[in-house]
Amino acid sequence: MIRRSPGELMKLAGQIFCAHPWHGIKIGDDAPEIVNAFIEILPTDTVKYELDKFTGLLRVDRPQRFSNVCPELYGLVPQTYCGERVAELCRMKTGRSDIVGDGDPLDICVLTEKHISHANIFMRVRAIGGLRMLDNDEADDKIIAILDGDPSYGYWQDISQCPAMLVERLKHYFLTYKQAPDAMQRACEITHVYGAEEAREVVRRSHQDYMDKYPDVAALLEDVYGG
Repeated sequence: MIRRSPGELMKLAGQIFCAHPWHGIKIGDDAPEIVNAFIEILPTDTVKYELDKFTGLLRVDRPQRFSNVCPELYGLVPQTYCGERVAELCRMKTGRSDIVGDGDPLDICVLTEKHISHANIFMRVRAIGGLRMLDNDEADDKIIAILDGDPSYGYWQDISQCPAMLVERLKHYFLTYKQAPDAMQRACEITHVYGAEEAREVVRRSHQDYMDKYPDVAALLEDVYGG
């Protein structure tokens, strides 16, 4: 019987078993400029899929009750958590003192000319901006990124290079995807559209929030993948 050290066993486990999309994959060696993105939803989906935090599997969150569908690839950034640091930045930018983090991984929309036929995949993306969204007084930023090396959008460095209508579509979706037709008030609001520099700061803060929230998990991942 071959005896292995705990470190060797952990590395072996990382090769045998499927990694948890939130905890088991690194944010990316070039973060915060370029990060990994786990895709949960496609523009063609009429069901809202969401990562089950415990199992790491995609689950059906709800059928879309209304006609709006997400206009771009949508998912999360691994090893991120919207906690106090993310909320602090949102409070500074909005001047509101009642904002807290939503306690979820950082959301991300990915722009690409390529047709992606299914979700539950990872891709390497570059953050170019974001939407500062509030959902019932919780910071719920939406990072906007482009697929790294994309033939059409790969040269974009900042959201200012995006067509205005594309940004408006994203804003419309997130402002209405929880909205009943007869609702008098919106559940969500978007206070700012920000550029690449601020997007990188949100990514950086969300990763720091994650390291504070899950220090043991982060240390274990370093052991599995060798730093």
